[in-house]
Amino acid sequence: MFRAFSYWLLQYKRTWRGSIVISVANPLLFLLGIGAGLGKLVDHHGPAQIGGVPYVAFFAPGLLAASAMQTGFLESSGRVMRAAAGTGAYRGAVITPLGTDDIMGGHLLFMAFRVLTSSAAFIAVMSFFGATRSWWAIAVLPAALLTGMAFAAPAAAWGVTVRKASQVNSVFRFIIIPLYMFSGTFFAIAQLPHWLRPIAYITPLYQGVQLCRTLALGTATLGGSAVHVAYLLILTIGGILAARVTYRKVLHL
Repeated sequence: MFRAFSYWLLQYKRTWRGSIVISVANPLLFLLGIGAGLGKLVDHHGPAQIGGVPYVAFFAPGLLAASAMQTGFLESSGRVMRAAAGTGAYRGAVITPLGTDDIMGGHLLFMAFRVLTSSAAFIAVMSFFGATRSWWAIAVLPAALLTGMAFAAPAAAWGVTVRKASQVNSVFRFIIIPLYMFSGTFFAIAQLPHWLRPIAYITPLYQGVQLCRTLALGTATLGGSAVHVAYLLILTIGGILAARVTYRKVLHL
């Protein structure tokens, strides 16, 4: 597994500078434009709707969770699809002593590495903006990692079976982007129409947003955090178990 991870890490060494810049620049621009800019209007007109905290403190942890979701999905679905193609990295690895579990585990480990490093850069920017309000914020990083992997593992299990990039693009457009908008990232779920709220509450991104936000604001409770963690762990473990099946099926053809 670690040999497979080393392969992806070696590939990443060629592009890590650009990805680090993006990991810092994206949250910086978002927090400046939306958090600090639009946030002034929200703080003036409707602070009660976001629990009475500054909008930047409300918005930043939600965007962190959403960014972890996006990183997890993009690092898994499309990359796994290309790796499993006829001339992809998986096809070369499968004829070596590496087993399918090693190939899958090494790549999932790299996905976790990418989610972890990008989230760490995001949290550094959050701290600069004063968007963390408790020592519990230390736990925001593993919370973001768990959120990202709750998407990465199932997406990898699916991605290895995909043959057309248009399928990945469709999932990103019709599932990932709507999750951004309707999972509490930018505004409180209570502001959604009544019929839409139950749907939002059961989405995985909502669980990640709430986990990251309550930890960052210092409002986390043991019971609430346990529910969020359990939900995301079930998705992650379920995705890994599903990936073991799909990887073996596809790579042994």
